[in-house]
Amino acid sequence: MAENYNDSNIITLEWYEHIRLRPGMYIGKLGDGSSHDDGIYVLLKEVIDNSIDEFMQGHGKTIEVSIKDNVVAVRDYGRGIPLNKMVDCVSKINTGGKFNSEAFTNSIGQNGVGVKAVNALSTYFKVQSFRDGQTKSAEFSCGQLTNESPIELSDQRSGTFTSFIIDDSIFVNYRWFTQYIEKMMWNYAYLNRGLSIHFNGQKIFSKNGLYDLLCNNVNKDEMLYDPIQLQDEKFEFVITHTTRHYGEEYYSFVNSQNTTQGGTHQNAFREAIVKTLRTYFGKDYDPNDIRNALVAAISIKVQEPVFESQTKIRLGSTLMQPDGQTIRNYVNDVVGRLLDNYLHMHTEVGDIIKKKILESEAERKAIANIKKGNKEIQKKVSLNNTKLRDCKYHYNTDRNAEGLSSTIFITEGLSASGSITTSRDSKTQAVFSMRGKTLNVMKKADVYKNEELSLLNAALNLDAGIEGLRYNNIVIATDADVDGMHIRLLLMTYFLNYYPDVVRAGHVYILQTPLFRVRNKQKTIYCYSEQEKQDAMKKISKPEITRFKGLGEISPPEFVHFIGESMRLEPIVLEPNTKISELLDYYMGNNSRERQEFIIENLREEIDEVNPEEWN
Repeated sequence: MAENYNDSNIITLEWYEHIRLRPGMYIGKLGDGSSHDDGIYVLLKEVIDNSIDEFMQGHGKTIEVSIKDNVVAVRDYGRGIPLNKMVDCVSKINTGGKFNSEAFTNSIGQNGVGVKAVNALSTYFKVQSFRDGQTKSAEFSCGQLTNESPIELSDQRSGTFTSFIIDDSIFVNYRWFTQYIEKMMWNYAYLNRGLSIHFNGQKIFSKNGLYDLLCNNVNKDEMLYDPIQLQDEKFEFVITHTTRHYGEEYYSFVNSQNTTQGGTHQNAFREAIVKTLRTYFGKDYDPNDIRNALVAAISIKVQEPVFESQTKIRLGSTLMQPDGQTIRNYVNDVVGRLLDNYLHMHTEVGDIIKKKILESEAERKAIANIKKGNKEIQKKVSLNNTKLRDCKYHYNTDRNAEGLSSTIFITEGLSASGSITTSRDSKTQAVFSMRGKTLNVMKKADVYKNEELSLLNAALNLDAGIEGLRYNNIVIATDADVDGMHIRLLLMTYFLNYYPDVVRAGHVYILQTPLFRVRNKQKTIYCYSEQEKQDAMKKISKPEITRFKGLGEISPPEFVHFIGESMRLEPIVLEPNTKISELLDYYMGNNSRERQEFIIENLREEIDEVNPEEWN
């Protein structure tokens, strides 16, 4: 009651208490590690960023990272934290060496919070600094100092060692996905030529920087020309056009920070590409035609950058420092000058780009005609998306400091969508209901003639590229039976064929739902595998076991447990150099005889391995 508000209601939290109470303010969403932007990766990045800042200042060419049994360890060979201030640097908010640009220029960390959040959100945290033949260490638990050693002599190289174990009472059921960590390490290597990162024994090193990034993430047979790599003192970019038929894809960075949501530098670059190519060709081509199928990696160095949140995934700065020039003008000048000069020296590349622009223009007009010819479908798309139960907040318009994440569940049938719709969080979770098996887009490439996929396109808002994506997480939620698996394949074919950049960016997942419910009058355990069921049966006396055959069998009161904080998602991860077109042609194309022979041959091998005595 308001009348009970008095002096006793006013409390002052310790620094670590506030971080533990409101972790989203510092690291974005928590998650369980299944998403590339979950909090555990932000914590790892905060520690490594400090080592990267040392390298950027010319100190330490090697960083060692290991994760074993959830124990994270990072060792760099930089200058080492000043020993007398080491404890303060990891346990006092707004304390650090990066407020003074004389010690750190163009650094990633700027606000003196990062590693303190790691400390506060870890049950065990250790830091040890080696500096000028001396060393000092300290240990913490949940932000509180538990042990501090005196300064001692040391024969080890200068640098900093940090080790931590994340608090699993805050990050429930978390696990590390090696693919996400390796991608993070590679990004650091691409942006810092000469840096060697050793991750769990694997050496990660890039000789050609952003050029290597593009070549390792785009199939060579998709590139229309060899990537163009150009750079100025503070800005570097690499571009190529591809054979794809959709949108644009960017890998953007600020001071080695992967700005996955772009920002002022990326917006300026997109504008600069259009302006430069229009000037070069002497024609006002449509911006979408110029940038269609463009893949680019950009990196800018900004002194004292301003990000839109602590997680630093979107640049908000408008000015270069310290000269005060706008980022927009600077990027436009660099791109216009360097790219125009390159194209005049390599006219054959200009001819390829022009041909691609004209093809994109023709495709855009053809799609417009298809839409015009299917007026009834497009009317349904524009007026009322009956397949969609939308949410309030969206990824492309409602990003905030606490890492708001919106999700769309693509479900199979009315019963499953009904359960999810009833139990979802209507603020951040949307539901799109498929009527069953959708169109195989490998056989009929035109999704705009199909009502259901046209409605899905409209819901996702991807026609103009990944920048317009309305949901951070696209979750395929189908039954774990043959039909459900087939629908998964059809939807994955749709995304890989038309929007592989969405998959590469880590937005597409499979929803894991329980196969069994094991319970008695006192306790209920939901099990996602046969092994989990066996383990649960040992914990519960006289258990009642239910086998869920489909999502529609799970009641809304139960479903809320599976799409909330403890939701299990299996990410769709593409390995580097995955040849998507070949993969899709083989498994989803018209080569039925070749596929049939493969299945028969492998089925025969499986049968041969079975002991005949076990057949009965």
